[in-house]
Amino acid sequence: MQQIETLIKAGWIVTVDAENTVLENHALAIHDGRIVDIIPSDKANQLFKAETTVDLRSHALVPGFVNAHTHASMTLMRGIADDLPLMEWLEKHIWPAEAKWINEEFIHDGTLLAAAEMLRSGTTCFNDMYFFPDVTARVIDNVRMRATVGLILIDFPTVWANDTDQYISKGLEVHDHYRANTRIHTAFAPHAPYTVSDGPLQRVETLAEELDIPIHMHVHETAFEVQQAMETSGVRPLQRLKDIGIVSPRLLAVHMTQLNDDEITLMAQANASVVHCPESNLKLASGFCPAHRLHEAGVNIALGTDGTASNNDLDMIGEMRSAALLAKAFAGNASALPAETVLRMATINGAKALGLDEHIGSLEKGKSADITAIDLNRLETQPLYHIVSQIVYSSTRDQVTNVWVAGEQLMKDRTLTTIDISEVLNKAKQWQVKLRENA
Repeated sequence: MQQIETLIKAGWIVTVDAENTVLENHALAIHDGRIVDIIPSDKANQLFKAETTVDLRSHALVPGFVNAHTHASMTLMRGIADDLPLMEWLEKHIWPAEAKWINEEFIHDGTLLAAAEMLRSGTTCFNDMYFFPDVTARVIDNVRMRATVGLILIDFPTVWANDTDQYISKGLEVHDHYRANTRIHTAFAPHAPYTVSDGPLQRVETLAEELDIPIHMHVHETAFEVQQAMETSGVRPLQRLKDIGIVSPRLLAVHMTQLNDDEITLMAQANASVVHCPESNLKLASGFCPAHRLHEAGVNIALGTDGTASNNDLDMIGEMRSAALLAKAFAGNASALPAETVLRMATINGAKALGLDEHIGSLEKGKSADITAIDLNRLETQPLYHIVSQIVYSSTRDQVTNVWVAGEQLMKDRTLTTIDISEVLNKAKQWQVKLRENA
């Protein structure tokens, strides 16, 4: 018998492997943070002697969700300026609030609140874009979660940096500090084509190639963005990024609600990724990402919630359902983006976009044990005919009971093991009082 740390016996293991295999009454054997085997539950005790055995026979195990685009600490701005269009929301509410309140304490407290919410809804890894990425990384490292922190870049000065040289310099310091960390990764995060000029973008392209890290950027988020670019330069933003060299396998283009056929072909040929944020796009009336057409063209599509100031949650199960339903209505095709496809968008596709798919995103032998357990023995998810469909279309985030990252249990029976929820709630209420005047 092989000695291992953890054995998890489950009703179903949704592997999200290349064949979308679902195994019934199987167990995951975990040691040194990795999946060492997947075996029938009735044989597990004959093969392995585990320090800890977890019996989840009414649960489905899925890969930990990968939230491929968010602004974690903006969780403290949840509901501060609802029911407004994007530019009014940004210019009259969000940017003034940021100018007044953003500091290291805000980032720390907001990131901790976001981490708690994400873990409680099954997200084990997220891709962030915001100020003070060093603070975000430190919080997530302490929580023992997984994240790619964005090395933010904007042409104008903010509390994080005075100019593009300083943004890049400080970002490189963050990258250097975490380069050996197995759970904290980095990506260049130029905010958007309309906020970053050509020179800094060219530097980002060169540095991303040298450091072998992704480029995470809002692109074609609204019709106004594209129209404004055409009026000022005569070139659509995506074409401009292509000319600079940004459109490549490193690119995570977020939102992408305004695409023509040539641009879909360009993304496919470049092996670039699109991060689809359906609920944020709906709430801000930004438009509709043609996710089904992108999928048919072979583009890697990941899924993100965006920040809670424009969603207003970090719930990847809800985001999967929204993505599937919206795609069907937009395409006029009930078969568009079936349940298995959107589950891949929320797991392995996000991992691929971040360059982490060899390590996370599916439950396979040799991969990191990043696992989410969903209790399907609830009235709302009975009877069970198709496990993946039931997860996508019927389950809710409160059915997530247990979460592991690299084999370490970060939530046990709905209780977080590395975050003090009472402290998080107290801090959130303190920030509510401070920010209320901007609501």
